[in-house]
Amino acid sequence: MAYFNHEIKIYMDGQKIIKTLRHKDFIKVTHTGTCFEDGAAIYAKEIRENIFLLFIILKDIDIENIQALIAHFDCFNSIGLKEPEQIMFYLSIRDKNDLHYFEQYLKASHN
Repeated sequence: MAYFNHEIKIYMDGQKIIKTLRHKDFIKVTHTGTCFEDGAAIYAKEIRENIFLLFIILKDIDIENIQALIAHFDCFNSIGLKEPEQIMFYLSIRDKNDLHYFEQYLKASHN
């Protein structure tokens, strides 16, 4: 039973992340290229000219499958079609500590 409750907690954390991203004006990007895995949900927000903060969440919304990156694309419409021109930051959220750092970042960026 404890394992089942742990799985529900992970799923709820994933749902919380998606709601937070939508609240922070991230736009869900449809991807048709090969740079992201099939079934991944991509949320992007331009933070500087042609520099984007992206969150990639795999279909099963498991904590082990959330990635954050800051990348340079030639335009917003190339996200999901082309590889980024440059990746400046990458974070793979694999455990509760990573999720905690992610939540702290979102709170700090809100202020």
